[in-house]
Amino acid sequence: MDPITIALIGILFMFVLILLQVPIGAAMAVSGILGYGLLSGFGPAFTIIATETSTVISNTDLAVIPLFLLMGNFATSAGLSGDIYNLAYAFLGHRRGGLALSTIAGCGFFGAVCGSSTATAATFGRVALPEMRSRNYATHFAAGCIAAGGTLGSLVPPSVILIIYAVMTEEFIITLFIAAIIPSILSIASYFVAISIYLRIYPEAGPSGPRMIWAERLKTTIRCWGVILILLVVVGGIYGGIFTVTEAAAFGTVLCFIFALSRGKLTKKNFWEALTGTALSSAMIYLVIIGASIMTYFITVSHMPDTVISFLAGLQLPAFVIIALLLVVYLMLGSIFDTVAAMVITLPFVLPLITDLGYSVIWWGIINVVVIEIGMITPPIGLNVFILHGVAPEIPLSTIFKGIIPFLLADIARLIILVLFPSLILWLPSLF
Repeated sequence: MDPITIALIGILFMFVLILLQVPIGAAMAVSGILGYGLLSGFGPAFTIIATETSTVISNTDLAVIPLFLLMGNFATSAGLSGDIYNLAYAFLGHRRGGLALSTIAGCGFFGAVCGSSTATAATFGRVALPEMRSRNYATHFAAGCIAAGGTLGSLVPPSVILIIYAVMTEEFIITLFIAAIIPSILSIASYFVAISIYLRIYPEAGPSGPRMIWAERLKTTIRCWGVILILLVVVGGIYGGIFTVTEAAAFGTVLCFIFALSRGKLTKKNFWEALTGTALSSAMIYLVIIGASIMTYFITVSHMPDTVISFLAGLQLPAFVIIALLLVVYLMLGSIFDTVAAMVITLPFVLPLITDLGYSVIWWGIINVVVIEIGMITPPIGLNVFILHGVAPEIPLSTIFKGIIPFLLADIARLIILVLFPSLILWLPSLF
């Protein structure tokens, strides 16, 4: 049978397994082994299972993932998400839509601690949503703000998804973190603009709160010294060259553990949940990466990437048209799959195409994360929307999707800007 036909059948088989509720990592691994076996023999195919598993597990760069996940779990147990929210509200709460602005800022800062979009959305659904509803914010606006703010968790460095991308593309992790700084600032700024414009049209959706005097702001800042210290140590340590990414994650994890313990919030139950939650999430991510690595072998041997590139070259489509088509596909994938799954499933096919078109791997990594995160709030199956609905089941999905609209428009505008002006992503890494 033709290798391309085998590759297409293998990809179709993978999606069938996923639809049958087989874990995504296992679906990719099984499809990759069967496909590679048909093309090169089942002896080498079964050898790949051992070699790729040992390679992924022994990869020291990936060791940072469970550390960041554990740091996020300890930070949640310590109540640091509430500290971040209170700190942001002290300086922004008096403005129209101040709680919404504080939520977006808080999601950005908490994303730097936990590195997860879904965790950020779930955490602020518990922290910010009751506050916003108690102060007469429109329910759809409050819910949409939290769901959209949650997407910042995967972009704001240090980010778990960027670490995975760096490992799979053999790029420097810190280079990707640096490249994500300006897009992260642009993301928060675009949400601020969306909130301001929306509340000019519908001012009753987000009333302003009382202005805090500077003495009160200072007291709030002092009370939140713990989260400021952690951000300075982790983020400042990485970019200042004091720590490697793994060392910074380890140090941050210890600090979050100490804060949770000293505040009396680290009960035996919370401690066990933090450990088991980290273990389960880490196992899922490792399984996905192992499956993706095996699938990559299969796709490479089939020469499918070369065939796709040759086919598109024959169509003589402009590069920006191909990029636009890819972005549409990723929006759909992001609305169905988790960020990690959507990226690793497609990377074996897409990355050779991106490099052949002459685009930077660093640039595409940031664009990839941005567009998949937009998919996580895109109807009809935005993952963050369903997570928020799980936190607040009394709010209908249609209400949350209604509140998403201004933020979705801001996301699309931001994505266009980043695609048209690659220097916004590549300028800072070029300085290092």
